[in-house]
Amino acid sequence: MFTIIGGDGREYGPVSADQVRSWIAAGRANLDTKAKAVGADEWRRLGDYAEFMPGEPLPPEIGAPAPAESTPAAAPLAERSTRLAANFIDNAIAAVACIPGGILIGAAALQALLSGRAPSPDEISVPQLLLGFGLLALACVGLAIVQIWMLIKRGQTLGKRMLDIRIVRFSDEGNPGFVSAVLLRAVVPGLIGALPYLGMVFTLVDICFIFRADRRCLHDHIAGTKVVKC
Repeated sequence: MFTIIGGDGREYGPVSADQVRSWIAAGRANLDTKAKAVGADEWRRLGDYAEFMPGEPLPPEIGAPAPAESTPAAAPLAERSTRLAANFIDNAIAAVACIPGGILIGAAALQALLSGRAPSPDEISVPQLLLGFGLLALACVGLAIVQIWMLIKRGQTLGKRMLDIRIVRFSDEGNPGFVSAVLLRAVVPGLIGALPYLGMVFTLVDICFIFRADRRCLHDHIAGTKVVKC
């Protein structure tokens, strides 16, 4: 407990060291202010007491607003060209994955065309067709599982991961998860895009939205997302 002599020459106290610190923080006292510990006879500077030596943390002034928590800087937006390249990579990977099944199906179809007539069931290689369609289905399902898993866990597709960009929530840059990254960002726009006439307009507007200042396509606005650099 301490008693101090204020700027008006009057004594204040005894009060706790925490209260004195708050007076210092508020500018009502300083390290040169005369003070006396309870039970002592000698007046000394506040700075002479260990409790108030420079470097000791001072509590904020009572009633003062709490300091704002520091927030990380927003991640830079992905370049438009990088997003286009990532989409191209994803489509290229899908095309490559479909090649084995496509070759088998195409070979069977080509054989039928070269015959110059409608092939009989005996002339069609059913095992070849079944294998071709099986490989095609396996490639599509397998690739879809990988892409969806990466979108849920990382906010990335294979193409986005290769180019170090990712999808985040627009509000707080958190992981968008399954609903935003898959359902709202891919499935819903895909269904709208498949509609006759309206789908063509929607797809064009969706692409054009990326040229806005926020670089968010229409599907980003639907899902509440944006694409940033990692």
